[in-house]
Amino acid sequence: MNATKFIGIILIAAGCLGLAYGGFSYTKETTGMKLGPIELKVEEKQRVNVPVIVSAGAIVAGVLLLVVGRK
Repeated sequence: MNATKFIGIILIAAGCLGLAYGGFSYTKETTGMKLGPIELKVEEKQRVNVPVIVSAGAIVAGVLLLVVGRK
């Protein structure tokens, strides 16, 4: 399997995951307050939404790479 087919499969899988979940979330840790040697850490949960058009575009690009890679 060459690199073009591999990237095409990865794009199709990422596009399907984007359509299924609609985005992803992560935890960001920041320092809320610092008083001498004592620090107060705050964890904030952030969410990143992936637009449907981006997911569909990744699927289309992956299919195109698979078709071009076949030639």
